[in-house]
Parts: sequence; C-alpha cells; structure tokens
Amino acid sequence: MAVVLSETAGKLVGEAARLIMRGGYNGFSYADLAERFGIRKASIHHHFPSKVDLVVRVVEQGRLAIRAQIAALEQGSPIAMEQLLTYTGYWERCIKDQTAPFCLAAVLAAELPSLPPEIATSVRGHFIDLARWLEHVLSLGVEQGTMKLDASPAVEAETFMAAVYGAMLVARAFDDPERFEVIVQAFIHRVQA
Repeated sequence: MAVVLSETAGKLVGEAARLIMRGGYNGFSYADLAERFGIRKASIHHHFPSKVDLVVRVVEQGRLAIRAQIAALEQGSPIAMEQLLTYTGYWERCIKDQTAPFCLAAVLAAELPSLPPEIATSVRGHFIDLARWLEHVLSLGVEQGTMKLDASPAVEAETFMAAVYGAMLVARAFDDPERFEVIVQAFIHRVQA
C-alpha cells in the first residue's frame, strides 16, 4: 500500500536516496539534509523521528516503485525476454546517465551487518521481491520456448541478480558504464534458447 508523503517528506526521501546511492547509510546525516533544503534538523525529525525511519521509508518507496514498474512491464509485454531486456535496459540507462549509478538496495546490502534490523528487513525484502519476479520471468521464458536454464528458475534468478549487481559494481569500479551491458548480455546470451 502506497504511503502518501507530504511535499517536504517526499523531498527528504528523494535526497536521502540520492545520498545513500553515493555514500551508503553512513554517508549522510540529517545535517546534510537540513543544509541541502535550508531547514532545521528538527523539521526533519518532525517527518522522520529517526534516521532509521527515514531510510526504511526510502527503501520501501523504492520497493513500491519497483512493483509498479514490474506491473507495467508485465502488462506491456507478456514476452519474458522482452521483460528481462527492459529491466536490464533500465539499469543500463541509469548507469550511463548517472541518474541511478548503483541500486540503492545493493549499496545498503553491502552494509547489512552494520545496519539497524528494520532497515535490513526492508533491504532483504527488496531482494526477495526481485528474486521472485526474476524467477517468474525465467520460468515464463522456458514455457515460451525463448529461454533455457542450466539450473532451477530460482537459482538462475539469483544468478542473474548477482550478474546485474556485479555488473553495476564492475562498471563503477572501472568508471566504465559500457562494462555493465557487456556482463549482463553474457548472461542473457547464456539463457537464450
């Protein structure tokens, strides 16, 4: 269920997401947000009593957006390979134009051992959602005869997730967005029937 945020809360969530993508959970503070928007930290606490509350909202807003994108993908095309290519194409564009150079949940997943439990639960939820969707898409691809899998759809879904997130990391490490596409395409070629 979507939570309607006030204009200020929405701006705080958006900026927190941007800061997390750039520097992780510990890479920003309420002082950064207060300075960015010219407000007092007390104003931020009014909307989000703690940083944990804010970051959970950031992750959950992201999960809602992804669910909406998946629903649109499924309605737009019943063809599994097209859904997979649209998903990877989204990340390819985001990495190239730097709108989302790295998945926020992936940044937070790297910090899981040190994150508060509420945030860790939301981050894990993101990966569970994504794995289920990818498993569905890969199963559909097998049914449609456009994909062949070496392992179960569940294992292949997690393998694909690892390829996508690993490709993000490689693109970032080498400061070369093109590497993302090369790595992801290798997986896609492997599963094409």
